[in-house]
Amino acid sequence: MKISELKEFDAAEVLTDDESIQHYLALAFEDDDPRMIQRALGTVAKARGMSALARESGIKRESLYRALSDTGNPEFGTIVKVVRALGLQITVTPPAPAPAPTKRAKPATARQAKPAHA
Repeated sequence: MKISELKEFDAAEVLTDDESIQHYLALAFEDDDPRMIQRALGTVAKARGMSALARESGIKRESLYRALSDTGNPEFGTIVKVVRALGLQITVTPPAPAPAPTKRAKPATARQAKPAHA
């Protein structure tokens, strides 16, 4: 099969319930990439309906499209309003601690038998 024969995937089509949207956004925020967060919010807005989200967030639809587009640069206040309109909240937590390095076992050494005393 050629890549050109593959069906284009649109994540907005599978984000059909609150739980999948919550997990999708949580993963985007864990990535620590502002563009990834912006794209994820744009995808969720598309899944939920941009007009409905604009109404619930109090942001004009055109402004929401612009802010969440690939070339947009949303203010933090816009992101907070969108997240709240989705029925979610942004929570700050410390990062998970890095796993402790494991001690490497010393390589086994061959033991020599002690000579028996006569």
